[in-house]
Amino acid sequence: MREARFYLRVKGDLVQCRLCPRNCVIENGKRGYCGVRENRGGKLYSLVFGKPCSIAIDPIEKKPFYHYIPGMTSLSIATVGCNLSCKFCQNWEISQTPKLTGEIYGEELSPEELARLAEKYGVRAMSWTYTEPTVFAEYFLETAKLTKGKVTHNWVTNGFTSPEVAKEVSKYIDAANVDYKGNDGFYRSICDAWLEPIREVMKIYKRAGVWLEITNLLIPGYNDSEDVIREMVEWIRDELGKEVPLHFSAYYPAYKFTAPPTPIETLEKAAKIADEYLDFVYLGNVRHERENTFCPDCGELLIERVVFSVRKFNLERKGEKFHCPNCGRNIPIAGTKFMI
Repeated sequence: MREARFYLRVKGDLVQCRLCPRNCVIENGKRGYCGVRENRGGKLYSLVFGKPCSIAIDPIEKKPFYHYIPGMTSLSIATVGCNLSCKFCQNWEISQTPKLTGEIYGEELSPEELARLAEKYGVRAMSWTYTEPTVFAEYFLETAKLTKGKVTHNWVTNGFTSPEVAKEVSKYIDAANVDYKGNDGFYRSICDAWLEPIREVMKIYKRAGVWLEITNLLIPGYNDSEDVIREMVEWIRDELGKEVPLHFSAYYPAYKFTAPPTPIETLEKAAKIADEYLDFVYLGNVRHERENTFCPDCGELLIERVVFSVRKFNLERKGEKFHCPNCGRNIPIAGTKFMI
């Protein structure tokens, strides 16, 4: 447990958390919405600092990142807790437990010990993932300061983060994959959140030079209409740029949702719409040729992937930049200094 950052004392023992757009006002002895930040005597504490519930070494493609250190592995870290309540959450057992039961669990592992673990396994990347890194931002920031320049850091995030925290995080992460779940109505009815702060955070990351990729989990009958998809991809193009990769991911029933899995045809239809606006559109959670990267100009196969592994890397490297070997088109790849 560690005293939290990003909070204000309001009056008496009341505190206001400033970690995410909820700005929870928390009474003494109570917790915020995420269930992992508690007011104790007028001070806000992170109950998950140095307490990861999950640690694994993953291919970076699993996050998914396709234009950030491709072919590399990453030490993935999560604690319990989340500041959203998505009814379809794939990791609800760890993301929702603090809200459902109040339980906080995990292994005791300080930032120093976590840094040594990354060094022991020789990883060159750390992913803050599985749940929501916003709710364990203090743990991330302290670890990132210890490891800055030694490894590259990335967030796999819902983006429901306050501007203050997003700007601070931007000093230490090289990449972020942000869930863009649907339109505002979808967020309010299915996730107990709202869209605009997430869009603003993506713009903050973009302005700060953080490499962005976006994931959209397509759920049949909820966020897969043409209007919803066009609104999303047009906004991405206009506000973030055509070269931001978009991953349409297949949904499978989980937590409170029993809707059938996403048909391949639905994913392919969404991808064709997105192709009109964006250069790099992928399909995930299924086997498909759109796991691969093709040159937007000439169609050359540039990166061939099988599940989460890179089978073929067909890019020419000149310093920190990569190009299509056929037509010379610049292909954005981030984190290049950490690539072998």
